Amino acid sequence: MSQQDDDGQQGLVLSLVFGLVAMVIALVVGVSVYQRGKMAATPKTAVAAATTVMPANDLPNAAQNAKDAASVKVENGVVKFYFASGKSDLATGANAALADVVMGAQAGRKLVISGFHDATGSAAKNVELAKLRAFAVRDALKAAGVTDNNIELKKAQELTAPGSNAEARRVEVALQ
Repeated sequence: MSQQDDDGQQGLVLSLVFGLVAMVIALVVGVSVYQRGKMAATPKTAVAAATTVMPANDLPNAAQNAKDAASVKVENGVVKFYFASGKSDLATGANAALADVVMGAQAGRKLVISGFHDATGSAAKNVELAKLRAFAVRDALKAAGVTDNNIELKKAQELTAPGSNAEARRVEVALQ
């Protein structure tokens, strides 16, 4: 009889474990469905604004403290990509920040991509790096479905206005 009691207890324990696993899976699926529904109800402009990595008023200090951190923000309808020194990698959240301008391009408007660079180091290297950064943004737009006809690349410009070098290492995308 002791063997039957052990088998019964094992069955009970296994049933409880499987039931607990099923409840956890149901909870995870339920939370995922809830979050998706919540995101679908959020207007795209709010999503784009929420993807701003750094608020505009915090950028100079934060950029100086984290010189090698890439970031993206949306300011007055212009998407601004800030790049780490010597790099052309887009920041996390780039695609979400581009959502509104991609919709504008799909509606027939032109996107203007302007690259900027700082004055430190070799001028030729800075211009080439600014081009690579603009191409990275262009490629992200093309991957999102924007055609070449809706993209205009402007020549890279050196930032001459006062500001930090981190602010100068940027690419802007604006609707025309």
